[in-house]
Amino acid sequence: MKINTALGLLAGKSSHFVLSKMGRGSTLPGKVALTFDKNILQNLAKNYEVVVITGTNGKTLTTALTVGILKEAFGEVVTNPSGANMISGITTTFLTAKKGKSTKNIAVLEIDEASLSRICDYIKPSLFVFTNIFRDQMDRYGEIYTTYQMILDAAAKVPEATVLMNGDSPLFNSVRLKNPVRYYGFDTKKGQAELAHYNTEGILCPKCQHILKYKLNTYANLGDYICEYCHFKRPELNYKLTQLTSLHHNSSEFVIDDQDYHINIGGLYNIYNALAAVSVAQFFEVDSATIKAGFDKSRAVFGRQETFKIGNKECTLVLIKNPVGATQALEMIKLAPYSFSLSVLLNANYADGIDTSWIWDADFEKILDMDISHIIAGGVRHSEIARRLRVTGYDAKQINEVADLSQVFEEIKHQKTRHAYILATYTAMLEFRELLAERQVVRKEMN
Repeated sequence: MKINTALGLLAGKSSHFVLSKMGRGSTLPGKVALTFDKNILQNLAKNYEVVVITGTNGKTLTTALTVGILKEAFGEVVTNPSGANMISGITTTFLTAKKGKSTKNIAVLEIDEASLSRICDYIKPSLFVFTNIFRDQMDRYGEIYTTYQMILDAAAKVPEATVLMNGDSPLFNSVRLKNPVRYYGFDTKKGQAELAHYNTEGILCPKCQHILKYKLNTYANLGDYICEYCHFKRPELNYKLTQLTSLHHNSSEFVIDDQDYHINIGGLYNIYNALAAVSVAQFFEVDSATIKAGFDKSRAVFGRQETFKIGNKECTLVLIKNPVGATQALEMIKLAPYSFSLSVLLNANYADGIDTSWIWDADFEKILDMDISHIIAGGVRHSEIARRLRVTGYDAKQINEVADLSQVFEEIKHQKTRHAYILATYTAMLEFRELLAERQVVRKEMN
């Protein structure tokens, strides 16, 4: 081992030891190690079979569900559960990995789309998982085609790796890859090909630019699509969800490849995450009983339908970061069989995307169909989200602007309604979780 690598390992592990004793989590150990050896990640990951999960929405939950299954099958799995998905965070993940009694050395990593190509200079995945691509943080990622090219560049660096893609996304069928490719998707009841909703993004045929039609449209631009002009269509699916048995605000039941499954997480969009996890499991030849055992232990994680109590109020925290994700979160909470308060926390830091105009494309009008007692508009851009919510037609007198997250906490604690949903952008979610951890409402996450 080179001296700079040895020093990097020592310095990185030492910083992690000190930080953990202080009760703090950080990507700092990875940063420290990388200052000694910029190639240290290559050394740390060399003995692992690596699964990389990337895409706009669903990375964290797909990773958690996949890890749950593979742990049942093989034992300890290295992963980055708090979403530290850039190079310093991935380096910290391997640097601090626990050695367990595993039959395989497996790492399942959530990786940021913009960081993936750089990270693939140091790790060589055996499997890439592409969840979806929607407009997100336009100031950072650009258009969906730019984002897709970022992850294609990464896959091209490891042409022997299999790419498992959401076959319901037209974009993922638009470019021929050198890699082996497999697809997963919904194969439920279909009808005559029809246009998607007029406000749907990404519905132009990537081959001829005519508008796609859908025999089955699950949400956004996902489904069984066809271009009636050039005959571009959805590819054959290797892994199929054939029945959506039931859909609730906090759980779902469905059938994949003739097997019944249940997850303890609600919302149609999260069934795609479960389908991706099952597809990964089948790639590794994991049997359905083991998959079910992994799902039975699954819970929402780190701000993704995370539940807790503020006083005696039952609360659910949901990350939102772009129009499609926010709309699907609203669809999910619409399934709740009770009255609740709604807090929407909007920040505009770099990790959120500085441009907040996306809130006008999210279908907040859905709140008019829900039994919402009152709304709290919070975060750095509380006035902007308050304005967006007023425009829906919801009673403006029932919308309260609150800049201080501590005050949001207190208002929820003393509200009359027993239930509360909190929708928050990324840094607002982190800040609110930090506040909750300080008050011992949730466990502090360690990156």
